[in-house]
Order: sequence, then structure tokens, then C-alpha cells
Amino acid sequence: MIPQAIPTLPSIASIVLMNKPMASTAVSGFSIVRSAAYPPLCIVLSRHFFRIRFPSPCATLKLSHSQMFPSNSLTPQFHGGHSTSHVHSLVDYVMDELQAMRSMRRVRPTKRVECASSPELLEVKQAKRSLQKGCLLEFRKDTQKLLLAVAQKPDGKKNWIVCDQNGVMSSIKPQQVTYIVTGFESFDHRDIPDFLQKAQSLLDPAMLECAWEELLENNRSVTPEELAEVIYGSSEPLESYCAHLLLSENDIYFNQVESKGYLPVYEPRPTIQVEELIHRKNLKEAFNKEVEEFVKLLVSAKASPPCSKPSKCSWLKEEKCRQWMTSLEAYAIDACKNDEQKKTAGNILKGMGLSKTSSNAVNLLIDVGYFPVHVNLDLLKFNIITEQREEVLLDAENLLTTSTDVDEGIRKDLSSLKVYAIDVDEADELDDALSAVKLPDGKIKVWIHVADPAYLVEPRSIIDREAMRRGTSIFLPTATFPMFPEKLAMEGMSLLQGKLCKAVSVSVTLHQDGSIADYTICNSIIRPTYMLTYESASELLHLGLEEEAELRILSEAASLRLQWRRNQGAIDTTMIEPRVKVPNPDDPEPLINLYVEDQSDPAMRLVSEMMILCGEVVATFGSAHNIPLPYRGQPQSSISAFAFAHLPEGPVRSSAYVRIMRAAEMDFKKPIRHGILGIPGYVQFTSPIRRYIDLLAHYQIKSFLRGESMPFSSGELEGIQCLVNLHVKVAKKLQSSSLRYWLLEYFRRQPRERKFGALILRFIKDRTASLLLIEVGIQVCASVSAGKQIGDEIEIIIEEAHPRDDVLSVREA
Repeated sequence: MIPQAIPTLPSIASIVLMNKPMASTAVSGFSIVRSAAYPPLCIVLSRHFFRIRFPSPCATLKLSHSQMFPSNSLTPQFHGGHSTSHVHSLVDYVMDELQAMRSMRRVRPTKRVECASSPELLEVKQAKRSLQKGCLLEFRKDTQKLLLAVAQKPDGKKNWIVCDQNGVMSSIKPQQVTYIVTGFESFDHRDIPDFLQKAQSLLDPAMLECAWEELLENNRSVTPEELAEVIYGSSEPLESYCAHLLLSENDIYFNQVESKGYLPVYEPRPTIQVEELIHRKNLKEAFNKEVEEFVKLLVSAKASPPCSKPSKCSWLKEEKCRQWMTSLEAYAIDACKNDEQKKTAGNILKGMGLSKTSSNAVNLLIDVGYFPVHVNLDLLKFNIITEQREEVLLDAENLLTTSTDVDEGIRKDLSSLKVYAIDVDEADELDDALSAVKLPDGKIKVWIHVADPAYLVEPRSIIDREAMRRGTSIFLPTATFPMFPEKLAMEGMSLLQGKLCKAVSVSVTLHQDGSIADYTICNSIIRPTYMLTYESASELLHLGLEEEAELRILSEAASLRLQWRRNQGAIDTTMIEPRVKVPNPDDPEPLINLYVEDQSDPAMRLVSEMMILCGEVVATFGSAHNIPLPYRGQPQSSISAFAFAHLPEGPVRSSAYVRIMRAAEMDFKKPIRHGILGIPGYVQFTSPIRRYIDLLAHYQIKSFLRGESMPFSSGELEGIQCLVNLHVKVAKKLQSSSLRYWLLEYFRRQPRERKFGALILRFIKDRTASLLLIEVGIQVCASVSAGKQIGDEIEIIIEEAHPRDDVLSVREA
């Protein structure tokens, strides 16, 4: 026996309809039939138009509809845009009536109708929500995507095969199901698009706010079906799903407290929490609007021709714009300082229609003119200091104008000597030069003159600490970042042709076998005679001009020293090395000047031998006088050099030697043997303008020559060396990556059919060999044809060269 229908309460949306001529409501069973003529629910529910209050609830559910709702009690009275009504909370009646009606469905009709408790209601609802064939469900495809689907059949013990709204069949886990739409026994997946379209037409988030206010006052939790009764006047499948969408997609007014058997339960958030969430939402919307405007600027700049793109400084003028561009820059080099910066960059990339990758950020910054086409990303990633601080520059200016030479009384005048300074043609900091004479007894005496920055810079001064912080000058194909302020280095420290220059001179007399017969170290004054490149020095040696006899004597001394070191176990590791200079790096297609330097070249060999000789003498001098110095050594390899005697002399044998070399070692009290160089001790001394470790040695030696105590103990030297070594490693990595980038850019520009000569250095595996490209000086790997041996020369062709991605692919021609 079916109980007599109890008139249902009107929904929030249908209340207004009672007073509209074209709107009609009809009670049939337990649902309200709503006419399509009523206005949008967002207008109906807006608090700016009216607010409804009901009188106190009746104690019993047996009151008639007319008793509960007098004909005039639901008519809102408008006064200047506001409404007044003396009625009680609608939600109380709707919720109580809903529970009563559901209770009547479950029990036999009796004289007394009781309302089922909330837990009992949940149990009934959960029983109806189970995965079964033909049911309509919502499931999570991935973290961002939800789809509607129809269950087709079980897939194993727990999983189900479903057909989604796109007609795609897939297997899902029960955990992926977010909601089951009850009321359908056998839903056709082809009807899902129509179902979704109808649902979208009913969605209005404004309804949720009104429902939240009422439910919050009554401290009530709701399921989607219960909310559907409140705002739509029906818990039919379509309305229930709409209520589910409103609750699940809105994270302001309601919070999901539990979900049992695919039945989510939501509670209204406290007012203070809602206000905070709305505030955050407004801030986010304002931010998104600003991002949209910024994206428009980026799109405009991207579309502009190269000559019309905004410069980097113009992007940084306005504070907000600067924040966004720096966020993009940080994202491009994987150096975001916080999540907010990362999120900002991601939003900008998303606004530009780009995926959130560092490479896309780099390309975008290039496209809008913020980065040059060939931007050095490693320079940014390593946070290299490219500019000198203002206080350092001021102190440098002061030194140039007011400094005095504390070593003037002990400085030896060597200005009468012919002095050769030999370096690369682009060298800015000239810190070493050479002289030589032949003594009456046939011995050779050489001088290694080293620039004397320590006469200007005192230990622990502002400029000294800045130099220590940098550790070394950085030489890139596109720029040089000096350790000292440029003006100070060029005008006050470097050796200049024809000018009287202060130096520390190491003089050495050699035995006929190349060993050291005698040596001295002194502060000096010299006048460099010639500034030669390696190429011009080699040409002069080849010509053998009588007037350049001193240069020939230097070459003879270098040969004696090389032979002596080899007799002491030295290993020859000379290679072919590339050098690149790019004078206009900001141009889209800059000029690339490539130089290939053969370290066995006579002029390069000459300079190298004299620098090694100087290092040995300084180590010997320090040992003799117990001077704490950064003594450098390198243990001999356990593998004898004779094991490689069968390999061709030159790059092939040198590369084999390099692979067995052991790591360098340091001592700060006494010399240690340098097995690779074949000398008893070594101190880096010849580049004090470029390397801080060399400057430390100058501080120590010069203090001894003055008769003063050492500025640094061995322990202090060790601590400083550890700190400086960190900066030096970064600088070397930067120099290496920058050189490789421009070499790959050089290859990228070459014609595809061009062939390069390559030398087989070794075989890595099977026919895969390590090759040295003789014309460029870079090593690559490629498969070579059968029959080729180590030391053979072959021709290769460049297949791919992508400098930004560090990709170089070659094959045998």
C-alpha cells in the first residue's frame, strides 16, 4: 500500500515562481515540475533582490500546505531593492520534509509518521550506490581530468570496463570513481553529451552561496541529493548531478567531510573561512588579469621585428614587469627561489600557450628580446659576478693615484734587458715576460719576469678580498671577467710594451743538461721590448734572425729543460686545443673566430717550459727558507709511461697519458714531487693578475724579501685555497661549456657536405672510437669502419649540431 502523498515544500528556486504569472508548479508524487518560463536561478537567489525568512517550524509534519505556508507569507516585499519577510528558514522545512518523505518510503503506513535519522538515511543511500552494469558514474581520468562514463562489465575482481563520454572504453579502479548518478538502471553512453549539456544549463554557482547561508545557520551537512532538493526542488538524477558539480567544483562555501560508498557529504564552511577564501580568490583573479595583460605585451614583443623588440632594461623598468621577467629568467635556468616565483613563470608560459619547461622559458625570453639569441645560460646559472662593486672600483682608483712602492729600496733595475712578452693576441692581462743571455762559460741564464700586483694590493684589503672571492679571471669566447678591476689590472699591474714596469724577476742559470745551477728571486723594474703572439714568436724562431738571438737562446733553454724533465720521468701531455673569440655575441649571427693551438708549437713549448722552471725555483726557494706556500704536486701513475710507447707520439699518446693521471695534491709547508712535470716541487707563481693562488705566493715571497713575517700561515693558506678552489672549479666549468657551445655553433653553420679530418685516439667499444677533429681541436665519438687502427686519420661529416641542447653527432664519411 502506497502512502498518501504529502505536499512537498517549494525549492529555493521555485519560491519566486509562485508570484510569476508564467511560472507554474505542480505537485506530483514527491517532485516539483518547474516551468521553463522561470528566470535564471542566479537572479532568483541573489541576495541583492530579496531574502526570505520563515516563521518558527511546526512541531508536527501533519500540517497542511496551506497551514504551513499562508498565501501571503511567501510574497517578498521589495523596498528600494531590499526585501522583507517574516518567515522561518526554508532549509529547515525542506530538510525535515525530505527526511520524513524518505522515512515513509521505507516503513509501513501508520497513524504516526516518524523521521528517519541521518545515519539511517546514509545507509539507504549507500546501498543504492554500487558499481553495476549500466550505471552512470563520474571517474578521475588523471589528476586534472574528470569524465562521465557508463559501467559496461567487471574487469577482474574489482576493476570495471567503462565507456566514457568520448566513446572510449577503458578499465578503471573503484578508487577512480568520484560519484555515481543514481536513478538510472541502464544508461546509454551515447546520451552522456546531452546529459552534460542539460547539466551545464542548470549550473549557477550563485545558488550555492544562498544554500550555504541557510545551512550554516542550521549547522547542517548535506549530500548532493539533499542540496538538489534545496536549490532545485528535486533530487532527480540530473539535478543531483548538478548539485554534485556545484559542491565538488566550488572550494569556497562547502567542505567534503566524508565519502562512504561513493556518497560524499559536505558541511558549510565557517563564515571567517569563507571570507578568507573569497579574499584569496579575488587576489588570484586580479593576479590572473594582470598576467593576461602582461601576456599581451609578450605576444606583441614576440611579433615585433628584431630591431623593434624592447631591450632588456626596458623590461625591467616597471616593478611588476621586472618581477615577472625575473621569474621567467629564474625558471629558464632552473633557479626559482620559491614556489611563488615558479608558479608565476608557469602561469605566464601557460598564458602564452606553452608547456611549462625551462627550454620554453628560454626561447620565450629570446623571442621577446630579453635574452640575446646566444645567451650564456651557464653564466646565469652559476651566478657569476660580472661587475665590480662600487667600493672596489673607488679603492682601485685611489690605489692608482696615491699608492707608493714599499719595495722601491730593494727593487733591482733590469730595464736594460731585452724582454719578450709572448701571449695570445687578445690577451688583456700581460703578467709574464722572458729574457735570456749566454754566459761566457757557455751556460744559459734566463729571467722569468712576473707582474707585481702585490706592490699595490695588500693582503686582506678590500681589493684583495674581492679577488679572493672571484678566485680567478674568467676568459670566455664572448667576454673576459677579470679578477681585479679592469683599469687597475691594465694600468697598474700589467706589463706594457716600452713602459717601465714593476715585476718580480726569477733568474735561473742552467747546467748543460738543463738542471738548475743557480737562481735568484728579486723585486725588479723591467721595460718589455716586444709583445709577441705565439704565431709571430714561432715565425721569428723559424727565421733565426741574428738580431733576435735572445729569443733563440730562450728556445735553446726550453729544449734543455724539456729533455731534463723527461729524464726525470716527466710525461708529455701536449694536445691540440681550440680557442674561440666572438666579438659581437649579441648579434643573431655573430662572427666566430676559431683558433687551433698546437701545444707542441715551438713558441708555446718555450713559454710553457719557462713557466714550469719558474714554479720549480719558487718551490725550491720556499723550501730553503721554510716559507709556507701553496705547493702543488701530482703523484706518478702506477702504470708506467712505457706501457704507451707503442702508441703514435703526439695527441694519441698524450690522451692515453691523461687518462691515467692521478689527482693533484697540495701541501702548504713543504714541496711535494710533481710526477707529471718531473720536478721535485712546484708553485704556481706566473699569473698573479689572473689567479689568486699565484697572488698568495707573491704575498709570501715578497714579505720574506722585505724581511717581514709571513702574512699567512700554512693553515690559513690551506683554508683560503679550499675556498678559492670552489670558485676556480665553477670558472673552469663555465669556460669549458661556453667554448663547447660556440664550437657546436661553428659546426651548425658549416655546409652539410663538408668533411673534417679526424684522428683515432682510442676505441671505446667494438668499432666506436674517440676521435680528435684536427681542424677544430674537439673530441667526438663515432663508429668507424673495420680495419681502422688507433692513430689512423679518417674523414667525418657532421650530421647534427645543436649548441643549445649540447648535441653533436658525426659519422665517418
